[in-house]
Amino acid sequence: MFEKTVDFLAPKEYLDSNPEMPIPSKLNIPDWLKQLSHTPSQRTIKGCIPFLDTLTIGYLLKLPQDFYLEHRLKDDTSYLTPSFTTNKDSQIHIQIKKLNLDHLIQSASHPNAQLKNSPFINKNKTTGFHKILNPFKIVTPPGYSCIFVPPLNNIDDRFSIIPGIVDTDLFDSYINFPIVINGDKYDRFESILKKGTPYVQIIPFKRDSWKMKIKELNKEKQSAFELSYATNMVYAYKNKIWNKKKYK
Repeated sequence: MFEKTVDFLAPKEYLDSNPEMPIPSKLNIPDWLKQLSHTPSQRTIKGCIPFLDTLTIGYLLKLPQDFYLEHRLKDDTSYLTPSFTTNKDSQIHIQIKKLNLDHLIQSASHPNAQLKNSPFINKNKTTGFHKILNPFKIVTPPGYSCIFVPPLNNIDDRFSIIPGIVDTDLFDSYINFPIVINGDKYDRFESILKKGTPYVQIIPFKRDSWKMKIKELNKEKQSAFELSYATNMVYAYKNKIWNKKKYK
């Protein structure tokens, strides 16, 4: 039974335009992982359930349109130009900001001064930080927030969002995502960020208060666990520990 619901809300005119919809993360397992096998004689990361959990937890937002990206090609600046086509000279633009920012004064980019001395500055090669405008409002039940991260272990190697946490049960507005260019790999490049590319993983969680304690390890209990755990050759964690998480 699914007791909790995450609502993705968008204007009717956007929903009527056959847009890219949010999806459960489990629908975006990378092909390279699907092609791996995991056997007693050839153990691979495909048998690592904690790794698989990162790929299947939560939901994904996909780019709502093509973006043409120039990075450090002109005077060491970068440009993010939205268009319906891969033609960088196209004059046909989708005005996403009209869908979610009519009532706000908000730029689609951030100057370096807003992240001064952060590691993002060097990774972005000292260019400004562009922002992907998200056409969906995200609403969770009372007491639940969302963590927003680049797709875990399945990231696009050209760019990634700056992670954040939002109390989505209380924040009654759109959440947009500044991005960082992968300047560690690409010093200068131009590319099309294609419509439908997953770029944000959304993980809902219940807000709780915690405190930490430092305690001595119970060696007998630890030894008993390790002995029991070792009785399964291939899928010990899956068979003895794992609790399946469900997202629809």
